[in-house]
Amino acid sequence: MVTNVFSDDGRKIGEFFEERRIVIPLSEMPKNLINAFVAAEDSRFREHPGIDIVSILRASLKNVQAGGIVQGGSTITQQVTKSFLLTPERTYKRKLKEAILAYRIEKNFSKDEILFLYLNQIYLGHGAYGVESASENYFGKHAKDLNLAECSMLAGLPQAPSKYSPFSFPDKAKQRQIYVLNRMKEDSLISNLEATDAINLKLDIKPRKNWFIESVPCYTEHVRRYVEKNYGKEALYQQGLQIHTAVNIELQKFGTDAVTLGLTDLDRRMGYRGPLKSIPGLQIESFCREVSEDIGNSILENGVSYQGVVLSVDDDHALTRVRVGDFQGLIKLETMTWARKPNPEIFEYEAKVKKPSQVFRTGDVILVKLLNDSAKTMPLNSRWTRNPLQNPPC
Repeated sequence: MVTNVFSDDGRKIGEFFEERRIVIPLSEMPKNLINAFVAAEDSRFREHPGIDIVSILRASLKNVQAGGIVQGGSTITQQVTKSFLLTPERTYKRKLKEAILAYRIEKNFSKDEILFLYLNQIYLGHGAYGVESASENYFGKHAKDLNLAECSMLAGLPQAPSKYSPFSFPDKAKQRQIYVLNRMKEDSLISNLEATDAINLKLDIKPRKNWFIESVPCYTEHVRRYVEKNYGKEALYQQGLQIHTAVNIELQKFGTDAVTLGLTDLDRRMGYRGPLKSIPGLQIESFCREVSEDIGNSILENGVSYQGVVLSVDDDHALTRVRVGDFQGLIKLETMTWARKPNPEIFEYEAKVKKPSQVFRTGDVILVKLLNDSAKTMPLNSRWTRNPLQNPPC
């Protein structure tokens, strides 16, 4: 289970885990979510004693017709057995053990208890184990808040989480979702209208949130080391601890920004250490295309550093033209007078840059930020130069 770390006011600032699993009771899972998994994975779950002979015979026939394994006959109970008690090896001996244990589990557990184990244990891709973790991963919400379309999308993942990932392969994920909805409709779990509405509903797939990086990573890392040292790795990564700390997120960020600003000012006084790399003119277009893919279709944000490539250096007009993905901008001389070559023997004010060609060459890859009135005081990391873009075209 996931260990959570919280700030002084109860906001989450970090997670630690080997398997990102958040256990919830069946009562916090929508009926459609449970029905979707049952329809997709084991439609006769409520009827069989752990082993479904009908499904095994049907799968065997289809495999013979296809000349290979195209369908399995494992029940949800067998999947629970394999996950908790057995190895994933594909042998007749392991399958026999699985069948015996599945039958014994059915004798000792109710159907709801088996579903509870299954829906909290199953791997659903991108580090998510169980439906609650997967719901947070893909939709940024609790499982109890999922609609039918989202439930059916999750229920399509167990067969091949990487192949049907909504992040990586949205078209394949959609096809699998439609399959699940059709299975639910065939089993009279939903109406034809409900299935159609779910298929037509556009889902908002959200990027997974990185609590560690987004909040106060240095403080959280200190907590991680302390807990691991005093309580052990198993407690930290497996036992689902709830760790409450004294950190104030806003004050911590103010402190970090102040230190960063001080280091940046010191670094600038030392001079400019040169570009990240230099590329030939023929590679500029492909480089910019890669940058464009990384930043997506959004416009450039103030205060965010981007990799840009120098297109031209104009000493007559004291301007340097830079391209970031599909955007272009100008670096004015007055924003780069500090960028002299590092020389501890010469004071900063004695070696100010007088023309752009002293600093840049066409093809230099540099880190730049968008400059406007609200961004002039934004701190930069020590290796980042203050080479801001101005007035990028639409």
